[in-house]
Amino acid sequence: MTAIITDTLKKQLLLDIITDIDSSANDYYIGIGRSEVWNATDAAPTPKNTQRDARNLGLSLQSVKAVADKTLCAPRTDWSSGATYSSLNDDIEGHPVSAYYVFTDENHVYLCIQAGRNAAGNIVNSTVKPTGTSTKAFKTADGYVWKFSYSIGALTASKFLSSNFLPVSFVVSTDSDSPASTVEQKSIQDAAVPGEIIGYTVTDGGTGYTSTPNATIVGNGSTLAKADVTISGGAVSKVDARDSSGTLVFGAGYTYASVELTGGGGTGASIRPIFGPKAGLGADPRDDLRTRAIMFNSKPEGTEAGDFIVGNDFRQVSLIRNPLTHAGAKFSDNTGNTLNRLNLSTISSIFSADKTIIGATSGAKAYIDKVDSDNIYYHQNETTGFTQFDEAESISETDGSGSGVLALAGDDVDTDAFIVGEMDPLSGDVLYIDNRAAVSRSAEQTEDIKIVIQL
Repeated sequence: MTAIITDTLKKQLLLDIITDIDSSANDYYIGIGRSEVWNATDAAPTPKNTQRDARNLGLSLQSVKAVADKTLCAPRTDWSSGATYSSLNDDIEGHPVSAYYVFTDENHVYLCIQAGRNAAGNIVNSTVKPTGTSTKAFKTADGYVWKFSYSIGALTASKFLSSNFLPVSFVVSTDSDSPASTVEQKSIQDAAVPGEIIGYTVTDGGTGYTSTPNATIVGNGSTLAKADVTISGGAVSKVDARDSSGTLVFGAGYTYASVELTGGGGTGASIRPIFGPKAGLGADPRDDLRTRAIMFNSKPEGTEAGDFIVGNDFRQVSLIRNPLTHAGAKFSDNTGNTLNRLNLSTISSIFSADKTIIGATSGAKAYIDKVDSDNIYYHQNETTGFTQFDEAESISETDGSGSGVLALAGDDVDTDAFIVGEMDPLSGDVLYIDNRAAVSRSAEQTEDIKIVIQL
């Protein structure tokens, strides 16, 4: 038994996630952590979808910041002169290696409705960049037929445009405050024509054709589609969606159709019509671009009032849903520090980040993430173990010269030697784990973190 999950269901699942994020009952955070090296070469391992990996992520988590925004997105392909592009095709799954849509340096997205072909039916290079924002499909001098889809405005680009993905959205409505790119997209959506036949596939070229056969579209369209046939070497080599004068004609209202050939002196040619999206080209860019991914964005700036570490590294990025405080309450601050903290009464020698400390009496070990005056922010994991430090005990670095004495009992709010962070790093649902090479942070640095989840 074989089965598939359709693009329609994938899209719905992603929209359900967006609804979940928008609900006031839920909070989504992007987290960073893991200051210690991965291994001897510090090569990031591939994360595993296990409870242990999720737990270990929490143990090394440093800081979180609320997801600032989200969008559906699709793989990015920049138009390049000399490249070849596929045509939008209703019989091709997902995103083919040769893309059927492009992104230009004007921040415009265009669908390739028909690839340029020579008389023999072979795809030629695209040499003329598509331009303009017409609601109609148009043909460029290299034979390619394009359809403008939408523009990406400057603000949207700053949030979501990356080297590998571009944002895709559907405009529900506009008003006087809507950006020009949004108003423009709405006009494209509203001009869409349902039931178009946007191209044709030659499934069999046949033999013996001495003249061009006539093609008739047989189906239930409300406006007749046209097909212009080309023959080469006695066979049908290509069929374009246009009339004999060269005008693009896609028809309208088709839900089924076939192509009948008459005349030309040959036999055996077979043509299959290619249907555009049900609602029409441009009616919903999420369908046109087969958008099956969601992007989350957050931009931690510097220390974020002390919640984010500078002067150290992070090697993990995560997405966490509905974390809690250590008291079990809902954590809902915009940013949060998740590290435990030790307070020192005496510092004999300065401690440094990325060192390992040990308690003289407890034997507790931990990694130092940050040193702030007489406070050490740290974490423990499977390697260090989870023995707690004793208050008033001496601590020292095992791989450095730092040493000092922890504050006496009663100097903080409880009897433990450590003070917990603002958020419980082992709470909430871990939805995404990205292991990567070390990223160093400075006080002047803003991290532009984009998380993409694909179905």
